[in-house]
This record gives sequence, C-alpha cells and structure tokens, in this order.
Amino acid sequence: MPEVLTAPLVVEFPFTRSLGPVQSAFLTGLRERTVLGVRARDGRVVVPPVEYDPVTADELRDLVEVAPTGTVTTWAWNPSPRRGQPLATPFAWVLVRLDGADTALLHALDAPGPDAVRTGMRVRIRWAAERTGAIGDIACFEPAREGAGEPAEEATGVGAGAPRVGANGSRRGGEAPLRGHNADGQGDIPAEGAEGAGGTGGAGGTWAAEAAEAAGAAEAAGGTRAAETTGTTRTTGTTGPARTTGTTGPARTTGSPGTAAYQPQAHSGQFGEPVTGIIAAARLDYVYAPGRTQSRYLQGLAERRTLGERCPACRKVYVPPRGACPTCGVATAEQVEVGPRGTVTTFCIVNIKARNLDIEVPYVYAHIALDGADLALHARIGDIPYDQVRMGLRVEPVWAEGARYPDHYRPTGEPDADYDSYKELI
Repeated sequence: MPEVLTAPLVVEFPFTRSLGPVQSAFLTGLRERTVLGVRARDGRVVVPPVEYDPVTADELRDLVEVAPTGTVTTWAWNPSPRRGQPLATPFAWVLVRLDGADTALLHALDAPGPDAVRTGMRVRIRWAAERTGAIGDIACFEPAREGAGEPAEEATGVGAGAPRVGANGSRRGGEAPLRGHNADGQGDIPAEGAEGAGGTGGAGGTWAAEAAEAAGAAEAAGGTRAAETTGTTRTTGTTGPARTTGTTGPARTTGSPGTAAYQPQAHSGQFGEPVTGIIAAARLDYVYAPGRTQSRYLQGLAERRTLGERCPACRKVYVPPRGACPTCGVATAEQVEVGPRGTVTTFCIVNIKARNLDIEVPYVYAHIALDGADLALHARIGDIPYDQVRMGLRVEPVWAEGARYPDHYRPTGEPDADYDSYKELI
C-alpha cells in the first residue's frame, strides 16, 4: 500500500476596506479607549455599531458611548489557540453584552481555565498597550474584580447555578461565584483605574466607581438592589447621591447586587486623526491529505511518470485520478500511464503577479490534454513568447532537478494537433 501523503498549505491574501463614518468612529474610539455603539430605530444600542438598521435597513448615525464592562452571555473554551488569535494561551471565546448595549460583542476572555468561566459572569476590557484603531485594541476581556460595584455575576437569572460548558463540551452548574485573576491567572485583579486595567472611563473616573456610587444612593433611598426605569438615564459618580438626567428614548435597566445599570451617553464620534481604512490579512492554514489515489499520482510524478486511472464502465482515463469516475460514479482502480506529451486545449494569459511566486508576467497558464488521457490538467507554458501560445500546441514537461512535479511545459516542435482530436476535452 502506498504511503498517504500530507502537506501543510496556506491560503492568504490582504483584505483592504475603506471605512464609513460609523465604523471609522468605532475603530478610532477603540484607539482612544472608548467603545461606541449606535442606536437603532427601536431604541436598542448595537455594539459593534452597524451602518444600517438590522430591522428597517435605515441609515444609522446616532452614536452612543457604552461602558468597558459587561456580562458574558455565552462562551466556548479554546484549548489550542491558533496563529493570529487574540491570546497565545488557552482562553474562552465569549459574547459580551457591554453595559449600556443591547447586543453582544465577540472577543477573547483571559481566564485560567474553563472552570473559571460561566454565563452571567462580569468582565471588563483589557486594553492593548499600543493601540492603532483596530479591534485588536481590545487585547481581550478579563474577569471583573468583585467589589467596587462589580460582582462576579450579574443577577439576571443566570448565576452560580447556571449551566456552563466545560472543556469537553459538557454543561455543568452549581459552581461557586468566580473571583478575579490577574493576567497570569494568580491573585486579585488590580484596582479599577490602574494603568492597563481597562476600567478607566473615557471622560475621567471609572465606570465601576460611578456604578457603585449610584447603586449606593439608590439602595439608601429606596432599600432596593435593582431598579426598573423608563427613559434615558445617566448616573454620575461625583459626590453625594447619584443623580439622573435625560428622558429621551426607551431604556432597559437591570440592576444587580452592588451595581446600577449604565445608560449609554450620546457621542459625536469625532476624534483627532480618524481611522479611515483597514487592511486585514485573511489567512487559512490547513493540512491537505490527497488520499491513496492522488498519493500514487504524486509519487509517480516524483519518478517522472504521469499515472491516471481508467473507469471500468465508460473506459475514460482520468488525470489526475480521483478514485472514482465523475460521469459513471463507480470506483476506478486500473492505473494507466499517460503522456508525457500533450496538447494545449485552452489557455489564459496571466498579467497580475502573484505574491511569493517568482514568475515574471505576462505568462500563460493552460489546460493540457496528455496523450492517452480523457481529462485535461492545467500547467504553465514556458520557453515560448506568451503571444505565440495557441490551442492545439503540442507540449512536453520540463523537470527541475530534484523536483517532484514538472516546472512547466514547453513546445515539442511537432505540428499543431487537429481541433477535432481535442475538442471534447475543452
């Protein structure tokens, strides 16, 4: 039995996008440690902001600022981070509904293990040390410190007894409330407002301090730990009792022990030196396994032989072989050596240089029907001016020293093939 080959492959290209006013404000805001959302026509605050209402498709421009703290709505543990992901150590993918928002933001949560993560836990942003105006300016989320208005879990019906997903995908519950951890997973989280802690509000002070002070005032005034209000409400954590201002637009406020619901504040979206475009590298790393049939084909190429397989029903020879006839749907096993010469059935002229490909443009890429094959393969045509390549051109492979496959095909000098001899293979 032949060895089954495998090879690591990468598909990669840079994706360039210009930003409109909404996305520009959002990404520039992240650079300034400010999280912006947009208010939809129904009053909901959407974070990340969108340019058009997801329900009515109306254009949206009403930007608001939300808090850098929030609640985990669902999560999945990632035990083996891949290249380009937010953290190099195991972490949780989380959907976080930031305080003041009605939708959730997807990001990474830095936690010591799956036992330290649960739906309903309170988290906060950890800002990147260097910010450029990209989603990576949020380095990750981290558990919010207990106290200072940030309990381990939000009292919204999901808490210590709520089910959660373990490392093996099982759902468990009944866990004790989570205490915070530093970035290294040890000890308590630094105090709110500490450099890099992600707790500092864009207008000075801390979100947690405002929430704690407002909660204390609310509890002193009415003896309640949660409040339901209507209208747009702002809590300010200066001195003395918290005050509320504003009455525009619907609002949903859900309190929890030691906190008050944060109300998003209107924001102009104006920053100095706004981000106007982004370039994101789209990359896919994977391992390709060609299987037994194509492994035999590739091993034959290493011996400078081209092997196809014949269909037992229609008797067509397929190169490269697929293990089954695409016409008849039956397995193919009979090996047939074809070529090495063949005929150009059709071709294209390439005028754009490929990244990491040391071939000067223009050059020709063609479909070539090897002698004895009933399916054309594709390869580069060389050793001839690109404007002289034509249908029916007879070609042969050129092998580089030590190569496992032909570098290109070149003209044989034979007369061109008659069109009727290859027209069924175009």
